[in-house]
Order: sequence, then structure tokens, then C-alpha cells
Amino acid sequence: MAEWGLDYSPLGVTLLGDELSCHEPGCRDALNRGFGFIFVCKPASHANVYAWLEFLQRGGAVKPGVGRRWTGQRRELDPYRYATSIPLRDGNDALLVNWGALTTPDEHGNVLYHNTVATSRALNARNVLEVGAAGRCRWKIENENNNTLKTKRYHFEHNYGHGQQPLSALLASLILLAFLVHTVLEWMDDQYQLLRQQLPSPQRLFSDIRTLTSYRCFESWRALMMFMRQSFESAPPLRETG
Repeated sequence: MAEWGLDYSPLGVTLLGDELSCHEPGCRDALNRGFGFIFVCKPASHANVYAWLEFLQRGGAVKPGVGRRWTGQRRELDPYRYATSIPLRDGNDALLVNWGALTTPDEHGNVLYHNTVATSRALNARNVLEVGAAGRCRWKIENENNNTLKTKRYHFEHNYGHGQQPLSALLASLILLAFLVHTVLEWMDDQYQLLRQQLPSPQRLFSDIRTLTSYRCFESWRALMMFMRQSFESAPPLRETG
């Protein structure tokens, strides 16, 4: 942040971080450099914040509400709570932050997602869900990006990114580059998207590509995609020969 802060702060960047980031020196440093922040704030590590919340709760200053979302498949309810101007630590000169909690249960009441955050952003009934969704991006990045790199075909944990030798860093960079290329293909390549829909898994697609390119040279990526797509088209009926 010290090196790149002046470059990015004019863009209105909000920093996301886990509870290790949620301490006053780091929060003040972020604010002094022009950043906002949304950091995880848990009871175990922020006893002063939750002592204040207990006091504010008795006075009705912790505001509850319920948001409603359509995920594309189902409607979800997001119960939330928020409070403002809470000291991040003990002391009269403590930094004041806003606090929010967001929970997403399923239709049976099982918790799908729960998070509590401290933020420099103003909180009110109109924007608390938006701030909560921004904080949730860390969770999505961890589960949809990092977890994919570790457990879904990229094998990122298999010593490629560990150790001090240059080869480890090179292999880690190649893995990240492959993940980036595959993500762009899923967004922008119509032939790739169709193949992903027709094959049972990404592993099957990559395996087929590896096999085909071992035995045949294709003029271009698009030629390879079109060749693979043709295998799903109906073959013409065989004609009897005399």
C-alpha cells in the first residue's frame, strides 16, 4: 500500500481484508492514503467493538433489516444488522468505524454465508447490503479463484509456488496465466463456451485438447474449437454400397 497508494487512491479504491487487517494502525494508514476499507471484524479479535455493540443493542442503536435477492435460480433473504461510530479500540482517541453483519440462510435455515465487517464507508438501510456484498467479494475470491487453483485441475499447491528456486516462481506464474486465459475464454469465446456446456467437466475438455494436439497440428485456436464442435453435430447417415 505504501508503494502503490498514490497511484490507486484517486480511483476511489476500497480495500478488502481479513481480521488481521482490521487494526487501527492499518486502518488509519489506509485512510491517510485515500482508501476506504471493509475488513472482517470478529468478536474473538475485537472485544472492544463487541462490548460497544452490546451496549448499543440495549439502546436500540443496532439497526436490523432484511434484504431480498434473486440469484437467477432462487430468491434469497439476507438478514443484516449495522451500527455506526464504534471505537475500534479502547481510548478516547480511538478510530471510529461502522460495523455490519450479514447472514444468508437457505430455505431450511442453514447458514450459507455469515460475515461481520468494520468499514470506513457510511452505513444506512439503503447501502448496507451493497457494502456487505463488497465484503463478500473476498469470500468469493477465496472460494471461486483460490480454491479452484488449489483443488480444481491447476494443482497450485503441489510445490509449484513454494520454495526459493526460480523454477517454482516460473511454474506458479504459468499456472496463474493459464487460469487467466481460461477465464477470458469462458467470458469471450463462443466456441469454447459451447464446448464447456457439452462436455461433462473442464478436465474432459483439457484432456481432449491435449490428446488432439498430440496427433494433429491445427492452424489456429479457432480451428481446433470448430473441429471439436463438429463432433457434436449429427453425422450424415451411412449409404449402402453395392
